Amino acid sequence: MAIKIKKINFSKIFWGVLSIFLVFVIWYIGSQKPSMKGLLPNPIDVIKYIFWSNSNKIGKVNIWGHIYWSMTRVITGYVLACIVGIVLGFLTGWSKLGSAIIKPFYMVLRSIPSIAWIPLAILWFGIGEQSKYFIIFISTMLIVMTNVIDGVKDVDRDYLGVARMLGTSERKMFWNIVLPCAVPQIFNGLQVGLGAAWATVIAAEMVRSSKGVGWIILMGQTAMNMTQVFAGIIIIGLIGLTLALLMRGLEAKLCAWNVRGK
Repeated sequence: MAIKIKKINFSKIFWGVLSIFLVFVIWYIGSQKPSMKGLLPNPIDVIKYIFWSNSNKIGKVNIWGHIYWSMTRVITGYVLACIVGIVLGFLTGWSKLGSAIIKPFYMVLRSIPSIAWIPLAILWFGIGEQSKYFIIFISTMLIVMTNVIDGVKDVDRDYLGVARMLGTSERKMFWNIVLPCAVPQIFNGLQVGLGAAWATVIAAEMVRSSKGVGWIILMGQTAMNMTQVFAGIIIIGLIGLTLALLMRGLEAKLCAWNVRGK
């Protein structure tokens, strides 16, 4: 049996690499201006600092320790948010009773920025890990829930009409029509939610923490160590990109009929 090999888009890779190279060139030129001294570090120094932090501690742990703490917080809050968001999303989008009960609270909560929950989380759960889990959970859950609701609402009503005409039960329609049709939109919510969870944990760590990538940036700002600040920003960007690519790869495997961003 012939093996299908995916064609590599070298043109896309070339322009992507070129754009990154140009950003670093502009960054380097800007860092050489006297007016930017102390504000914009040399990109080479930032890269050297990142490699240095692999084997040297920044605070209590090295860079991998900080990444571990941030990812642990993200995964805990994200998984809980996905479970609750998917369940509530289907209840709101598919059940009239569920919509009547849940939607008023959902409409209020979705208009509140995630950063606004930080003071309340600290008051309710203290300055420990629970407050960070809660902030990630509440911000991510609403994103996942929104996409699930949209996925249910976007199901072709002709499919449901034909199924009802043939005597299909509501339960069978949900499992055989609604759920499969909503899966691509659910994955969209999972991907957006993962990005939001990563951004939220950084904000939470910058408010109160002793470990984490957000803490690296905060301590760099406090010490006026802009090399450390920019190193933290680059690490955040690289991890965010990696998480997005992993979700796209998972989506390509499970939703091959509806892959986005080709």
